[in-house]
Amino acid sequence: MADESSRKDPAWKYGQLQNDQNINTFVCGFCSKVTKGGVYRMKQHLVGGYRNVTAGTKCPDHVKEEIKEYMSKKKDIKEQRNLIVDIDVEDYDIEDKDEGSVSVNNKATPRGPSLKKPRQKGPMDAFFTPNPETVVQNRKDKGKQTSLNATYKKEMREHTIQRIARWFYDAGVPLNACTYESFAPMIESIGQFGPGLKPPSYHELRVPCLKKELEATNELMSNHKVEWAKVGCTVMADGWTDRRNRTLINFLVNSPKGTMFIESIDASFYVKDGKKMFELLDNFVDQIGEANVVQVVTDSASANVMAGRLLEAKRPQLIWSPCAAHCLDLMLEDIYKISNIRKALKRGIEISNFIYVRPGLLNMMRRFTNQKELVRPAKTRFATACITLSSIHRQKNNLRKMFTSDEWKDSKWSKEQQGKRVVQTILLASFWTTIVFALKVSGPLVRVLRLVDGEKKPPMGYIYEAMDRAKEAIAKSFNNNEEKYKDIFTIIDKRWELQLHRPLHAAGRMMK
Repeated sequence: MADESSRKDPAWKYGQLQNDQNINTFVCGFCSKVTKGGVYRMKQHLVGGYRNVTAGTKCPDHVKEEIKEYMSKKKDIKEQRNLIVDIDVEDYDIEDKDEGSVSVNNKATPRGPSLKKPRQKGPMDAFFTPNPETVVQNRKDKGKQTSLNATYKKEMREHTIQRIARWFYDAGVPLNACTYESFAPMIESIGQFGPGLKPPSYHELRVPCLKKELEATNELMSNHKVEWAKVGCTVMADGWTDRRNRTLINFLVNSPKGTMFIESIDASFYVKDGKKMFELLDNFVDQIGEANVVQVVTDSASANVMAGRLLEAKRPQLIWSPCAAHCLDLMLEDIYKISNIRKALKRGIEISNFIYVRPGLLNMMRRFTNQKELVRPAKTRFATACITLSSIHRQKNNLRKMFTSDEWKDSKWSKEQQGKRVVQTILLASFWTTIVFALKVSGPLVRVLRLVDGEKKPPMGYIYEAMDRAKEAIAKSFNNNEEKYKDIFTIIDKRWELQLHRPLHAAGRMMK
């Protein structure tokens, strides 16, 4: 028979034991339903919604709310204190009856205020705890593992993930940070430590942890330096402009072992000075080791070209090469400077901007294009101009339907001067003819640009063949009528001979 301390559960007020000698069989005070499984099953019967017991249809709503609130509070207390036992048998075998007993195979086992104490970590755990990176990788390789305790763990995982997500939202951390390779091992390490992990302090993150990470980075760097000395490396200087309009140069070193970022320098005051850029590159070569550097790569800005020539003059064993992606972008820029192509691009940009700054007109366009968008051009890459013209050309018929529809004629935008000009452009045959010409001559070059600007494989051994195929594709699109594309080939050959026709590219092709 249950003692008085075990009758604190509110379910005892709404049910009674069928037999005073058996605390596992209850009779509902509302519907006389007999439940087996102790007061826990009785609470489930009263609340309803559990697959293991029939819901009580006659239970008043205020009783359901009272029982639900009690069960929720009890569950929170157990989770906070890590008191829930990992259950490896069926739910029918072990059930939490009340605050004073656990029923095992229909037998009540007295216990204290806790179900299970957290396992204490000892010195041996430092030797036998698996490496978090290895655990994460094995989990990816083996896929999802099943467990008899899956329901409990799923609920606990949702609770834990919600806390992690709340930290992301509260700290304003970009959500893609969870895709970093270091994120999953961090979570695994926290799990291996267990309950009671004290979070790092501001000082720990700022001083000792940062120093240890610097040591780890230097150790990683030492492995790369061995590779540089063995097979040589390429120094890469990548210039960019930040939000404060500062011109920064990232210095990186590439070898068969991978690309390693070294440092970033503010070059705002001398980025256009060829001699200053030469001094900057020369000092960096000394830092890496002249004997290790085979090639130095920069973009094709005039100051960098001068710096590259000076560097080759001082260090004859080095080769300066312009960035292939930047050179191809300059090819496209030269092509889009041709008067009729430039005019078509300007008109295409006007169409795109006219639509996208008017939300109502944008919604109209999306209805006519089946939710397809017009790619808007960026300020730098001329490849985007090609992609924009391509997207406009794909929607040629839909755009014409929209700008000749009654919906457009009745709209306020059709009365605007710019709107009338856009309609004239859309209905102009020469506009579409020029777009087709621009796509024929720039499309193959964009494909080459994607090849050299990607990271799937080193493009040096393929740049010659890729350019040959691009020129063949351009000629074929005009049925080999040289008169139609000879000016384009002149532009391509000029940039190729001036910048991309480099010794290392030729050597890469021979070795491919």
